[in-house]
Amino acid sequence: MTEAQLIQVTVFLAAAAIAAPLGRFLGFGAVLGYLAAGVVIGPYVLGPLYALDHVEKVLEFGEFGVVLLLFVIGLELRPIRLWSMRSAIFGLGAAQLVLTAFVLAGIGLALGLATGQALFIGLALSLSSTAFALQVLEEKGELTARHGRLAFSILLFQDLAAIPLIALVPLFALGSGEEPSMDLGSAGIAILTIAGVIVVGRFLLSRLYRLVAAVGVREAMTASALLTVVGVALLMEEVGLSAALGSFIAGALLADSEYRHQIEADIAPFEGLLLAVFFMAVGMSIDLSVLVSRPGALLLIVAVLIAVKFMVLFGLGRWWGLKSAPSRRLGIVLSQGGEFAFVLFAVGIVEGVIDRETAGLLTLAVTLSMAATPLLLLADEWFERAKKSAAPEYEMPPEDEKHVIIAGFGRFGQIVARVLRARHIPFTALDKSIAQVDFVKRFGAKIYYGDAGRIDILRAAGANKASAFVLAIDDVEDSLRVAEIVRENFPDLPIYARARDRIHVHKLMDLGVTIIERETYRSALSLTADLLRGLGLTPKEARRLIDTFKVHDEARLFNEYEDYTDQEKMRANALTAAAELEDLFAKDIESLEDGGSSDDRSDYRGSVSYKQINHPTKTNAFI
Repeated sequence: MTEAQLIQVTVFLAAAAIAAPLGRFLGFGAVLGYLAAGVVIGPYVLGPLYALDHVEKVLEFGEFGVVLLLFVIGLELRPIRLWSMRSAIFGLGAAQLVLTAFVLAGIGLALGLATGQALFIGLALSLSSTAFALQVLEEKGELTARHGRLAFSILLFQDLAAIPLIALVPLFALGSGEEPSMDLGSAGIAILTIAGVIVVGRFLLSRLYRLVAAVGVREAMTASALLTVVGVALLMEEVGLSAALGSFIAGALLADSEYRHQIEADIAPFEGLLLAVFFMAVGMSIDLSVLVSRPGALLLIVAVLIAVKFMVLFGLGRWWGLKSAPSRRLGIVLSQGGEFAFVLFAVGIVEGVIDRETAGLLTLAVTLSMAATPLLLLADEWFERAKKSAAPEYEMPPEDEKHVIIAGFGRFGQIVARVLRARHIPFTALDKSIAQVDFVKRFGAKIYYGDAGRIDILRAAGANKASAFVLAIDDVEDSLRVAEIVRENFPDLPIYARARDRIHVHKLMDLGVTIIERETYRSALSLTADLLRGLGLTPKEARRLIDTFKVHDEARLFNEYEDYTDQEKMRANALTAAAELEDLFAKDIESLEDGGSSDDRSDYRGSVSYKQINHPTKTNAFI
């Protein structure tokens, strides 16, 4: 390595070490810090002082950080969960791409662009930055929130759509008779490659890591993880697909592996450093001369791009069932242009779709829209804080050894707490309703104002040392959000969950929660047993009938789990609730009339005592 190269490496490492802490200290976030650092060390500021050249090569090198990021994201997604997201990926993702492209193309036509040029630019600008959006969501702790999952679904569809778009660029050229570079044969090879990677990875990857782990050499595990990412990425590029898409598939195949957390820990340092290089390279690529020569046109393009994408995404978020605030976050997070736009503009120049000057202007606009994303999110956070200025800061509970954490302190959580107190079992209760906290504290209860979905509060509450986590939150969406965060960050912490209804049970099962109590189920069965005895049945007959019903109902609950993610079936069930109830009654009658002896069954089948908490039962308890 030459002295000049060593100087360049030193500058990059110094910029990375300074940019992230400074950006977070100023409240802008690490991403914007890296962008600003890239501008400073780029060719238009300090670059000539340390012989910087070939910014494009730096950008290509940094793009491997995006590949690693997609691999880590894939590790967080079990295949069953990914399948459950299919409607969001292909429904919401396709709607966003088509609507945004047509609105932007319409604006281009109004400004006098040719039809092919306008549509090409609209499609290129409709893509968002996977690297920026996912990094910002992860940094804000919103990747597991519902709007974060929808954002990921849209980004995944965009990654799938980007490759065909690149292949079809020649079709947008005026007077071009060239055929698209990807024919049906190439597309078939690409599909077969994806299928092959899935099949091979499904059956071989876990076995490979088991062999590597048996050796006991940590470096071998790290090398194997990197080999997996690089190998799949290389294979995907060879058949004309996205390396990022390949790495995501590889990660998703390992999501159910017992080595997932080890692999993630090994990959994380490389991912973080390479992403920093990528963001700095984007900042370095900003042509400040264009910014000075045409500021008005540039800022207008950026404003229109962000406004159009925000309005489309906000509307789609509301249509998908999000509330106003999450829809607004969704719109802001994906309002920027994406790195695939750089590729499309470069191909567009070669194919004669757009000229070099227009491409340079649009490229800079995309880069500035990326830089604007963290600022817009910060402004949105200030707006939210201004709306909730009356609410106090969350309290940080003290850490306790071997205690129980209760999330949600309504009627359900209070009953749990009373029993624990009676047995002198320590617990920490969290609730994000300040009115509830103030009311309960009057009676001397140990409760803290805090959101159980915040990792810092969970850590402060001693989640890493707790014996159990009781999920007693009433709101279904909040309950699922907290369950996912606890399961992902504290995988060894047993979760005892309250469920609103059967669908809530299924969604908790999706997150790996195995001890679930439907909030009105036992009380309804207890009342029914009293009713049966009052109607003349003996206690033994009443118990037999109730136990048979429980077995029948639990079996049906498990069977329904396979289909609950089917949106069409869910909508049909919602519209035919009366018919569904009648069908349930009919099945109940058939089961109860055929039921055998159940004297040996227990009303608490699958439940866990406090003495068992340190060694949780493997029995599924969906009661």
